[in-house]
Amino acid sequence: MAVANQKGGVAKTTTVVNVAAALEESGDRVLIVDLDAQACATFSVGLDPEDLERTGADAFLSPSTDSPVSELILATDDGPDLLPAAIDLAGADRALAAVPGREYVVRDALAPLREHYDWILLDCSPSLGIITINALTAADAVIVPLQCETLSHRGVGQLMETIADVQRLTNPRLRVAGVVPTLFDGRTVHAKAVLADLGPRYGVRVFSPISRSIRFAEAPAAGRSILATAGSSRGAQDYRTLAGELAQAIPTE
Repeated sequence: MAVANQKGGVAKTTTVVNVAAALEESGDRVLIVDLDAQACATFSVGLDPEDLERTGADAFLSPSTDSPVSELILATDDGPDLLPAAIDLAGADRALAAVPGREYVVRDALAPLREHYDWILLDCSPSLGIITINALTAADAVIVPLQCETLSHRGVGQLMETIADVQRLTNPRLRVAGVVPTLFDGRTVHAKAVLADLGPRYGVRVFSPISRSIRFAEAPAAGRSILATAGSSRGAQDYRTLAGELAQAIPTE
């Protein structure tokens, strides 16, 4: 499942890390794939990208049968496994520009892992570059975290057009599972109005909103999910609810 939105600051990484922890908590086997050169998912689960000798970039940009992707996977304290990222991915668009079948490198690299996990969550960068196209080509489904503010809607139409192009050209099985409203403040009329508008505007399912909370800023500093640092908080409960909704919407084999 890809988690994508070319707009930054909409809680893509927060959603990946905490949904992964909630799914793992429920007994599923989960892999997080960090596809952002900023490596926020890698940092958020307690690993320093600058200390890593090898990352997913080795599998995506320099594939080799001598270095299977399984050797690049790391364990995390919260339970999900991680295929980490680092600044190496920053040059991916240029490095893959002349590669035949460049849209499929992530799909092909992850193919051997599919049978080992119930969920593989792809944390996309805030762009519509070649690595994000790769993520959408590799995925069975995509969810779109979207901040409950008017300006956060800008650009989502372009993302939906990109998804439609991927469905037509490289991945006909891809489906949009829905939108995840994030940073939601139910006390404001504006947030409620934006939430009510999401379904009719985009014609997709709207999952239960994720409440705004300072606990989300504190968790990455500890290198853990909010389920580990503030397990009884509203935010942790929201992500458990979302994980349950995703499990029903995207049943695993």
